[in-house]
Amino acid sequence: MTALTIATLEGGQTQVEQAELDALAETLRGELLMPGSAGYDNARTLWNAMIDKRPAVIVECRGAADVIRSVNFARQHNLLLAVRGGGHNIAGNAVCEGGLMISLGQMRSVRIDPQQRTARVEPGVTLGEFDAEAQMHGLATPIGINSTTGIAGLTLGGGFGWLSRKYGLTVDNLLSADVVTADGRLLQASAQQNEDLFWAIRGGGGNFGVVTSFEFRLHPVGPEVLAGLIVHPYKDARAVLDFYRQFAARAPNELSVWLVLRKAPPLPFLPESVHGSEVVVLAALYAGDIAEGEAVLAPLRAFGDPIADVIGPHSYCAFQAGFDPLLAPGARNYWKSHDFFELSDSTVDTLLDFVGRLPGPQCEVFVAQMGGQTNEVPTGDTAYWSRDTEFIMNVHGRWDDPADDQACIGWCRELFEATEPEASGSVYVNFMTADEGGRVEAAYGDGYEHLSRLKRKYDPTNLFRMNQNIKPG
Repeated sequence: MTALTIATLEGGQTQVEQAELDALAETLRGELLMPGSAGYDNARTLWNAMIDKRPAVIVECRGAADVIRSVNFARQHNLLLAVRGGGHNIAGNAVCEGGLMISLGQMRSVRIDPQQRTARVEPGVTLGEFDAEAQMHGLATPIGINSTTGIAGLTLGGGFGWLSRKYGLTVDNLLSADVVTADGRLLQASAQQNEDLFWAIRGGGGNFGVVTSFEFRLHPVGPEVLAGLIVHPYKDARAVLDFYRQFAARAPNELSVWLVLRKAPPLPFLPESVHGSEVVVLAALYAGDIAEGEAVLAPLRAFGDPIADVIGPHSYCAFQAGFDPLLAPGARNYWKSHDFFELSDSTVDTLLDFVGRLPGPQCEVFVAQMGGQTNEVPTGDTAYWSRDTEFIMNVHGRWDDPADDQACIGWCRELFEATEPEASGSVYVNFMTADEGGRVEAAYGDGYEHLSRLKRKYDPTNLFRMNQNIKPG
């Protein structure tokens, strides 16, 4: 009888009889894939091209029952287990080398209740798919800014985007979730049931189980919003950033303005002479009445001598996908991130220095404006801990040629180290790369010990370890 060699949790290998794998496959609504199977390479390929791992087995789940059977199989055989939602996470933990991978990409249902303003969303759904369904009813919830991102990983790490200053984090709008835990139970987590699990999954990542369904609160948004970009020449960068900091400090919660420092891509509204040169981009969205937003944004639009100003009424869905061409899958990516209470003069000086020597045309620094409602939720109400963060900086290294790995990764790390003295010490867990396991406790602050105890309760053997791992306490 033939057997398959599969990686174990402890880093070893075990033999699993083909008959056992065949028996598992017969119970599934989805498919069991192995190297050579049609669909195998597509299932294991992630957004970040630096990640190239080959699981021994992939289960393409079609529903919660498939997830339960896969989790039970991994636990019973002590197999290394990875769980893939959208496959967009920078660290690449959605896939494992030689182990068993649960793929949720076929679970893509979105059910909107326009009367109750809620959404029931399966874990394989992308942000673009969620937005498209909710916007049919003029509704939305705070999620990220790249439409190809998966809802599952984004939510479990906290989740933020253009609507967060007005309506909070993604997890602040999570009403309930169905979770398959390490012992194979399907639990509903909410403020009324399994409250400790509900607390943990709102920021604690994939450490506590596999979410097979999310329920979100929705808000009236769009279908048109006031949004767009203001692009300034890099020679004016210092003045623009000085004004931006003053403007952001007074901004109402309806307004989010993010800062992007990079080389100008060949966008149709930019003069060809600017393409490839360093620019300062202010990206804005006003989550409220468009006429009110015009008045609020007027001072920002009047400042300086911008190369382009394309702020105006835009489809919310279109603006949500506006950065997709700059974040398409297939490139090599490496990130470093800090949280900040403020953008000090020293931090601005450092950013301008490093952006003046970008290692490639796709590399950038973006600074997300937080504050507003994200800070109104008391620290400790959710596992997402950094409620006093005003800005999140992501140093985004992105390139195509492996020969550029050293230069691009080195630039990211050097900028990260140079800005560390002014940073708050916390970090957004979804922006952490695979080599940053030592920052997990910083991501969760004083909540880490409680998370560790809950990890022991729900996953005592650390079956769910392919993540920014919280070890059982």
